[in-house]
Amino acid sequence: MSSMISVSSLRKTYKSGLVALDGIDLEIEKQEIFALLGPNGAGKTTLISVICGTVGIGSGTVRVGGHDITQDYRAARAMIGLVPQEISLDIFATVWNTVNFSRGLFGRRPDPAYVERLLHDLSLWDKRDSRVIELSGGMKRRVMIAKALSHEPKILFLDEPTAGVDVNLRREMWALVRSLRDKGVTIILTTHYIEEAEEMSDRVGVITGGRILLVEKTATLMRKLGRRKLTLMLQHPLAYLPAGLDQWELELNQHGQVLTYAFDANAEDNGIPALLRRMAELGIDFRDLDTSRSSLEDIFVGLVQQAA
Repeated sequence: MSSMISVSSLRKTYKSGLVALDGIDLEIEKQEIFALLGPNGAGKTTLISVICGTVGIGSGTVRVGGHDITQDYRAARAMIGLVPQEISLDIFATVWNTVNFSRGLFGRRPDPAYVERLLHDLSLWDKRDSRVIELSGGMKRRVMIAKALSHEPKILFLDEPTAGVDVNLRREMWALVRSLRDKGVTIILTTHYIEEAEEMSDRVGVITGGRILLVEKTATLMRKLGRRKLTLMLQHPLAYLPAGLDQWELELNQHGQVLTYAFDANAEDNGIPALLRRMAELGIDFRDLDTSRSSLEDIFVGLVQQAA
């Protein structure tokens, strides 16, 4: 795949002296869903703002669809749709007028058929004549997405797209994002919902302190860094872990009733058979067991802690 967004040696320092971006190199491929993860203050919003042209570059280069964002700003910006985290709409305008007005701002000719399809796709058609002030929070966020897509951009930035919406609406919006990708749109999202990144993204980038820690395919990252956990519900509670179990990475919790063992899912010898044999020798019985894999959240937290 060819790069839709190319960032090279990007630095951004604010007048206060804060280094928001510290040598960012990043390639985002055409027609992928890319999730950008990072703690508050990591530089996510600044990076998006620089790429979208709403914040100036300190040094380095950014190209969008082959266009340099400083030398060919208009062409680069026309390729981008941006849905910011904060809802910003004219509350007294109708949904229909809001979307059409935004299309006109980018110099696009009126296309009622396209706007109608867009509103249908976002389940907004029945609300087309409603004023924004009359809509729910979830519907307002849909209008923000419709507004961002009004000029038919090739790239869509979603900054915390499902913040404050219920689970059902969140899943509907996930389906919408996938359908946009299938139609050729490149999507970059920031999110605090780790499950959202795990469920949606083709690749994940982790940023902290203004630096990219890693960029990896989501499935590959889970396979490389993911760990599994064996949970044993004990027949009788333990007051402490016996010395005979020291060689395993164990944790005793829930008042001594549950024993957990974290292990490398990719290791040839995960240590479980030996652990169970040793427990039997020590007379430690269990009534049930379960295994689970590390989530992307576990991996993310570990990476950020390592970088701190």
